[in-house]
Amino acid sequence: MDQTVTVFPKNKFQEVRVGIREFKGNDLVDVRIWTMTQSSDQMVPTAKGVTINVHLLPQLIKALNDTEKLLKESKLLES
Repeated sequence: MDQTVTVFPKNKFQEVRVGIREFKGNDLVDVRIWTMTQSSDQMVPTAKGVTINVHLLPQLIKALNDTEKLLKESKLLES
């Protein structure tokens, strides 16, 4: 499977894309920064991102939820 699930802007020239990829028989979750090329209006992937096996997704979600909770407790993020 090779599918982009979510895209959201990072800034004026970049976006974050979250997708499901297959590489060498492994199913992966890919969170990557895409940027606008100077020569055209096309977006291209950068080396900045993380790719993990789909079996690790629950651990990533837990880590993000824990981070969100801490940020809210510290009032760095609105509830």
